[in-house]
Amino acid sequence: MPPITELTRIEPAHLARLEAQGIFTTGLLLEVSETPTRRQYLADQVDATPNDVLAWRDEALLLNLAGFGPAEHELVLQAGIEGVSDIVDLDLETFRERIRQAARELKVEPPDELTLDGWWEQARTLAGE
Repeated sequence: MPPITELTRIEPAHLARLEAQGIFTTGLLLEVSETPTRRQYLADQVDATPNDVLAWRDEALLLNLAGFGPAEHELVLQAGIEGVSDIVDLDLETFRERIRQAARELKVEPPDELTLDGWWEQARTLAGE
């Protein structure tokens, strides 16, 4: 599980408070924010809003896609995708094209279509949780 320090949506003050609560990985963040009640409780503990926690959760789900690492995170951010909800809002071909365009901008090789299709499908599955 990636560390929560890889999440770009968490302000440093909230990051420190999450770590003080023992939440060091995206997996732990996902676990403690699984339900609306748990998101509210976490928000209260770290002086955030439930919407903040929901945004962190959305990005944490993204970081936990199969075959996803820091380079892939940079690529999707370049494509204007911050979380799984952004992927779900796109049809498959638009998602592929945005990733290809971001790869061109970053001058890197884009993931193959099988990987992109997998991320797109996983995002849909995760968003349904």
